[in-house]
Amino acid sequence: MSLLEVEGVHTYYGESHVLEGVSLDVERGEVVALVGRNGVGKTTTLRSILQLTPPREGDVRYDGESLVGLDTHEVADRGVGWIPEDRRVFAHLTVAENVRLSVPQGSDEEAGLETAFEAFPDLRDKRNRDAGTLSGGQQQMLSIARGLVGENDLLLVDEPSEGLAPLIVQNVADALREVAEDTTLLLVEQNLPLALDLADRFYVVDHGTVVDEGTTEGVTTDDERFRRLSA
Repeated sequence: MSLLEVEGVHTYYGESHVLEGVSLDVERGEVVALVGRNGVGKTTTLRSILQLTPPREGDVRYDGESLVGLDTHEVADRGVGWIPEDRRVFAHLTVAENVRLSVPQGSDEEAGLETAFEAFPDLRDKRNRDAGTLSGGQQQMLSIARGLVGENDLLLVDEPSEGLAPLIVQNVADALREVAEDTTLLLVEQNLPLALDLADRFYVVDHGTVVDEGTTEGVTTDDERFRRLSA
């Protein structure tokens, strides 16, 4: 049984039919990438899993149990974390306070902070700065650090490299590899080389449905299956 199973999901924004029967699965311990052009339904797939935009048809099963109809906080309580594209740090709280808020109740907050700072040493020196004063790259590091300390079994990561300088992208990639040692990842990433480098398997999404899938072993960005991404 897969950790995550998405089966025939149809999701709408109002009357706009965005997902038209998306199906995918993620095995425990995997990193799986959703790739495709902008606006084809990748982020909506994550939102449907989280029940932020609940599907009208189909099912989302996590560890064998359906998530459809649950509140988003109930999905999170089951061990599903989210690193959104827009980062959503608490701008007027310090870096350390942002991390502490993500440590599960009853867990060691100081140990959580140390885990975050080991993954992103740049944040250690900024622990007492308001998160809103950080650069975009630093805020992305903080967002991933919060996901790292959340003790999630599955982490949904949306466009982690969006708008970041190449050096920062490398730092983010290294941190995600570290996260993947203990956590299953479903990754939405526009940067195809990065997605293929991080992931074990991929799904290509186009016009609200999965049009291709495969393992990343031996696959390059020149593969004909990815031509539609630049069309």
